[in-house]
Amino acid sequence: MESCAGVDEAGCGCLAGAVIAAAVVLDPKRPIAGLADSKKLTVRQREDLDYEIRRKALAWSIGRAEPSEIDRLNILQASLLAMQRAVLGLGQTLELVRVDGRHVPELPWPVEACVGGDGRIGEISAASIVAKVARDREMGLLDSFIPGYGIAAHKGYPTPIHRQGLSRQGASRWHRRSYKPVAEVLASNRP
Repeated sequence: MESCAGVDEAGCGCLAGAVIAAAVVLDPKRPIAGLADSKKLTVRQREDLDYEIRRKALAWSIGRAEPSEIDRLNILQASLLAMQRAVLGLGQTLELVRVDGRHVPELPWPVEACVGGDGRIGEISAASIVAKVARDREMGLLDSFIPGYGIAAHKGYPTPIHRQGLSRQGASRWHRRSYKPVAEVLASNRP
């Protein structure tokens, strides 16, 4: 029997870093208790579930779109590209792909948009968790490359601390130049 994949992304509203999507095909013979929208779980719960998903799923994959792609395409198109990359990275034929949200990537299989799917559909919940954990880990690493923005704490979101870092240090190469707070800083630093 062919399988169903769930897809979700993390990081759309961030000022820095890639948008990261995950695709997961769960194994009905190896259920995972506690799957939920990643935003409703604690860091520890997400970490534990991420480990279990990666161990028990039939397949999982991560796709990404870099800040330069986000700036060139816009965040919606870049998110769809990251989702497409994640699904194709599964390397298998799928019966159905369920995507959290209203918009779906172009794929060679049937695709269903599922608003609020990350809280209702196991495959999408699993993808939500894998994407969020992967992105949060990456933001922790990014913070060590570009200190002064507080990225390890806020994960790239436009918090007051992040905006203060932008004002003080300007934008790094990992910032999304098309996002208004970053564009304003870049404009104010022009001679």
